[in-house]
Amino acid sequence: MNENKPSNSLFKKFLKLILAFGPGIFAIGYTIGTGSVTSMIVAGSTYGMQLLWVLLISCIFSGLLMYVYGNYTLITGETALFSFKKHIRGGKIIAILIIVGISFGQWNSLMGILGISANILFEIFLIYFPQLEGVRYESVLIIAIVVIAVMYSLLLVGKYTFFEKILVVFVTIMGLSFLVSLFMVYPLPIEVLQGLVPSIPAVEGGKMMVAAFVGTTMAAATFLSRPLFVQGKGWTIHNLKQQKKDAIIAAVLVFIISGSVMAVASGALFHQGEPVTKVLDMVNTLEPIAGKFALTLFFFGTLSAGLSSIFPCLLIAPILLADYQSGKLDTNSRQFRVITAIACLFALIVPVFGANPIEMQIVSQVFNVFVLPLVIFGILLLINNREIMKNYRTSLWINLGLGASLIFSCIISYNGVVALFSYF
Repeated sequence: MNENKPSNSLFKKFLKLILAFGPGIFAIGYTIGTGSVTSMIVAGSTYGMQLLWVLLISCIFSGLLMYVYGNYTLITGETALFSFKKHIRGGKIIAILIIVGISFGQWNSLMGILGISANILFEIFLIYFPQLEGVRYESVLIIAIVVIAVMYSLLLVGKYTFFEKILVVFVTIMGLSFLVSLFMVYPLPIEVLQGLVPSIPAVEGGKMMVAAFVGTTMAAATFLSRPLFVQGKGWTIHNLKQQKKDAIIAAVLVFIISGSVMAVASGALFHQGEPVTKVLDMVNTLEPIAGKFALTLFFFGTLSAGLSSIFPCLLIAPILLADYQSGKLDTNSRQFRVITAIACLFALIVPVFGANPIEMQIVSQVFNVFVLPLVIFGILLLINNREIMKNYRTSLWINLGLGASLIFSCIISYNGVVALFSYF
């Protein structure tokens, strides 16, 4: 009996540590979904570790923006879009543009997420029921309907703490799956170091991939939703240090998990000349190299990434609208339930039409970068308004960091426009 106590105690401590994670868990849920995983897989298999520098810079700026948005709410008691509307000249127009832009990007992403998740679940079922191959389209569509229906039913519970616990489970499984996979399939250390040197692949689709990287890692939805999640956690001005720590941990974990996905794809597929363009490509190319166990782990992580992203993507439109209207989110309101129901129906577009979910994911991530400059510019104005911030002054380093992130986002947005014109 006594022999089991240390292991049980260790497990309980680990569980307590995971469950103690704050609003940063939503940041990871928004950031690392199948959109991010898809971008990392495609980049790793096509360009090796060449775009690791983009991921690093995006994570640094992402952590800074999470910290700033969280601090603003704890100090002022106000949320982002509500403050844009209240304190910035022309803020109403800026806020509406942000709501439309982010909701469009997230709902587009949602289609690809559900499509990829349904395809992965179908491949798992196919192992045990080979006869399903003849009804692939019908099976994937039914799986997608069941998944989105379950997610919607969970949303109806309507409690922040419940959402947080579900995300903790998905994100933990996802992170552990990808990290274990990395120990089985990994790139050369010199390739990792070379990937930290800025360069853009001089090939077709290279610019779009850079824009997709930033769109998925510096997700505007992550920063704008953070104030409401900080409020939902019950944090006050006395939790400033805790909020800072939570933002840093979230950014570090996003880099580690995303980098692991890229590294696995690079180590297993890049040198084989096997770029990934479809969900099944990962099955056909990774299994002979990495083995069934690594493949199963990787796909389990990808599925968890998808499921952890469906939740936040369904939440984003009602969150932004509630933020704009009053700065408070009521998850039991009729508005919340109607908007999330529409989002669920929207998510079924890719499965219904049988489109390529990976292609949809890459394009949808590019759309996410266009509102990013507005989101950064808005918070810069707010945190430097002495009437709003009272006795709290924003440091020079924070301003310089936000200024650099604004310039970076503008460059990437321009890059995204060029990439989309080339694509269409």
